Amino acid sequence: MHARTRLAGRPQLRTIGVALRAMALGTLVLGIGYPLLITGVAHLVAPAQAAGSLVSGPDGDVVGSSLIGQSFADADGAPLPEYFQPRPSAAGDGYDAAASSGSNLGPENPDLVAAVEQRRADIAAFEGVPESAVPADAVTASASGLDPHISPAYARIQAERVAAARGLDVGEVLDLVAAHTRAADLGFLGQPRVNILELNVALDATHPVQAAGAGLDAGRNGQPGAAPAETEE
Repeated sequence: MHARTRLAGRPQLRTIGVALRAMALGTLVLGIGYPLLITGVAHLVAPAQAAGSLVSGPDGDVVGSSLIGQSFADADGAPLPEYFQPRPSAAGDGYDAAASSGSNLGPENPDLVAAVEQRRADIAAFEGVPESAVPADAVTASASGLDPHISPAYARIQAERVAAARGLDVGEVLDLVAAHTRAADLGFLGQPRVNILELNVALDATHPVQAAGAGLDAGRNGQPGAAPAETEE
């Protein structure tokens, strides 16, 4: 009786052993080997992207990533006039990569409608343009809350204010905007867009801010605009 029980248990032990070996092999190949291989290939083929698409300022220090937006505001959250401003963000306290999200408010939600109207009025006053000239991306957040781009239209209405704050001709600023405007991918995927961080880095590189304590490191704290953002795309 006991002998038959021992013999009957051996196939089960063999099955368990095979399963454990298969799991160990799969872990080594797919959990360690494959990620290391893909990481190595990525660093060979596209080293900048594999490292996080980091952006360096004029002094060579890393100031952010071209894939993640950030605010350009003072310690009180007021937007700095010498920098182009991003879209609103509902990610944490604003552009928090660890808390990517939108507000998930529907298009007819009264809080969203009120927030958009307030943003439109604030931006029109800040830029010195009619409210009708404020584009949609200036008053709405992306679904991730981390969008690093704005529309060329939003960049253009900011150009005069940035030029005045830096003592530049508006044409020089518009030339920088045009140089940093990326067309739709393959000519039809997405919309033309401007990367805010790269544009502001180019501004500091070519026309540094003269005020004491100014610059990218001094202007990347806080989040302009206090109204909650929402999911738009």
